Amino acid sequence: METISLIPGIKHVHSENFFLIAGPCVIESREICFETANHILQVTDKLKIPFIFKSSYKKANRSRLESFQGIGEKEGLEILRDIRQELNIPVLTDIHSVEEAWLASGYVDVIQIPAFLCRQTELLIAAAKTGKVVNIKKGQFLSPESMKYAVEKVVKSGNNQIILTDRGTMFGYNDLIVDFRGLVNMKQYGYPVVLDVTHSLQQPNQAAGVTGGRPEMIETLARAAIAVGADGIFMEVHPEPLMAKSDGANMLRLGLLENLLDKLVKLRKTVLEIHEMI
Repeated sequence: METISLIPGIKHVHSENFFLIAGPCVIESREICFETANHILQVTDKLKIPFIFKSSYKKANRSRLESFQGIGEKEGLEILRDIRQELNIPVLTDIHSVEEAWLASGYVDVIQIPAFLCRQTELLIAAAKTGKVVNIKKGQFLSPESMKYAVEKVVKSGNNQIILTDRGTMFGYNDLIVDFRGLVNMKQYGYPVVLDVTHSLQQPNQAAGVTGGRPEMIETLARAAIAVGADGIFMEVHPEPLMAKSDGANMLRLGLLENLLDKLVKLRKTVLEIHEMI
């Protein structure tokens, strides 16, 4: 958890719990972001879970031209900054270009490299040189072993504050699967490993141009990730997923979060106790 403990504003790092990266897929409004962040903060404080708020200030990767891409770069980043300052919690957002790395670094604590861009050398170098923690998502097209090269690009650029996140592997054209061996394999690189539960349940490339999902399986994947030793859980949540402007088909409804996290905390405790016995 050394990387996590270096994130400004992070709490509960000595609780032995997993850490949580959570929030709406994209910034839709100030109200939704603050409602979501406040709720997650209350739950994670109660359960002593280290929490990083996430939301995309811009959605550059969408199937259809008319899909919602954000409320504006400046407006979105300012909302993230305000959540960071007013709620005293670290924030994360994804970037898509070298220019965005420098722009976003002035507002957030963690820079995220999207899965589709995890091999983009210039982007990884730019993210590394911001000095922020860099969360690299494993591409759906990559093996876990291939992620060592993404790690090397960041480390050789002078930054060893790295998180690795799995978000499933392509299974045909319209589905994803999670190979839990990958979480174990990526831990060998010495950095925190996370399962992105909700994106792993997407059903991409639908004929209608709108990604589907299987949110009823969120708890199943999350429990499996904790059982195999994942350091963190990434999860997109929304007060009303069916009304969300992006990824509504696979997000968790905000009101269901506490019950799920309570189960995961208990499971994590059991897993740690078993490891001590072995």
